[in-house]
Amino acid sequence: MTTSVIEVPQAAIDLAKQFEGFHRVPKNDPGRAYPHICPAGYWTIGYGHLCAQDHPPITQDEAETYLDRDLVTALNATLRYCPVLAAEPEVRLAAIVDFTFNLGAGRLQASTLRRRINQRDWNASAKELRRWVLGGGRVLPGLVIRRQAEILILR
Repeated sequence: MTTSVIEVPQAAIDLAKQFEGFHRVPKNDPGRAYPHICPAGYWTIGYGHLCAQDHPPITQDEAETYLDRDLVTALNATLRYCPVLAAEPEVRLAAIVDFTFNLGAGRLQASTLRRRINQRDWNASAKELRRWVLGGGRVLPGLVIRRQAEILILR
């Protein structure tokens, strides 16, 4: 795993934790998360870490470790596809790192959003973010709210 010279912005960590949440803790096993299907239809555990259905339960500390690794991966992909963000305010980088963490580097790579960011067209970038609210073929209210939070710090 390569490490970035730029650290994951705290705002990206905060967004990921806020919108992913550490949940799926059964009452008979407090303090641990179990795999569950997210609203978009993927198996996840902890703070939105993709996993297999039979992944063993994890503690919050283990979830934090997964999140740290996943966000470094998202940061590196974000900077690879949107290098202009390295010279922008950290909050702009945080917004797109959260987007990449949430939807994956492939979605960023192939998106009009990427082009708008690299053109430093922040209003058009905000419009593009508003389009990424579907999960499992339907508008997910949580994604609408998440994209709005990203837009607020992008501008």
